[in-house]
Amino acid sequence: MIQRIVSIALACLALASCGGGKEKAAEAPAAPETLMIYTSMKEVLIGQIKDAFVKKHPNVTVDYYSAGAGKVMAKMAAERQSGQIVADIIWTSEVPDFFSMKKEGLLEPYISPEAAHIVSPVEDAEGYYTAARLGTLGIVYNTDKVKTPPTSWNDLLKPEFKGAFAIANPALSGTAFVSIGMLVENFGWEFVEKLRANGAMMGKGSGQVIDDTASGDLSGCIGVDYITLDKVEKGATLGFAYPQEMLVIPSPVAILKGTKNQSAARKFVDFLLSAEGQSIIAGANTIPARADVAVKAGIGLVSADVAVGRALKVDYAKLGAEKEASIERFANIMTK
Repeated sequence: MIQRIVSIALACLALASCGGGKEKAAEAPAAPETLMIYTSMKEVLIGQIKDAFVKKHPNVTVDYYSAGAGKVMAKMAAERQSGQIVADIIWTSEVPDFFSMKKEGLLEPYISPEAAHIVSPVEDAEGYYTAARLGTLGIVYNTDKVKTPPTSWNDLLKPEFKGAFAIANPALSGTAFVSIGMLVENFGWEFVEKLRANGAMMGKGSGQVIDDTASGDLSGCIGVDYITLDKVEKGATLGFAYPQEMLVIPSPVAILKGTKNQSAARKFVDFLLSAEGQSIIAGANTIPARADVAVKAGIGLVSADVAVGRALKVDYAKLGAEKEASIERFANIMTK
């Protein structure tokens, strides 16, 4: 009898031991992480990205600072002077800034597994930055004033745009600055002179020239895709047309050197470049950087592959080096 009791006790101990082993093998909850993102993306887009990312990674607390790219870079410069950049991630549309940041050693290389699906006119083989969106600009026109959608840049020299076409001030708008650089590199300053001869003018910000076109103060302008298409969806009398040669400005994402939150930063880059993250971008009336994610249908956007194939070429390193001179020359032409 005693032997039987001992056997039962030993069996119970063995079962308890096995149960304890299973408990130890269970996955421990992920350690809390934090992430700060500096971006020039609009609040609604970065907010949607943040919410979807946190749902997938509930252990990561995410905060962001959203402002124009110039303000983002100024904030980083001030923090750099004080000895500590707060951001872990930077995501803007100012490609020349990424060239400069890489050169200055401010970026951490990371090639995401999702990067293999990205198409972009600008790539960094070392992984210091990766395009996360293909921002585009087209010819925006007031549909009450311009009945035939423009199909080429030379259409801007026609009478319907005379004295009523604007390009945002490149000193205020980074996308305007890059757009002017693309047009100049491919068509020469002579094209800008011709625009001015037809009465083209320099407007204010990139949103303002679109508003002025919607109100009828202008017949047309060079406008950002999502800003224009958001207004069209709300009933604005605007059309949006791409000439054959397109203004395509990638929005790179990068991890900042020295971040203490590298694991969370890599997870964010992976998510942003994933099909799920890119689908959120596609829903914001702009072009995702993945060829396998469709753009929103019926609003005039083209696929990522088409956009890259039709993109005007530009030397971003040269563009950045000549920024001050180019802005001054453009302003002089448009105000003479």
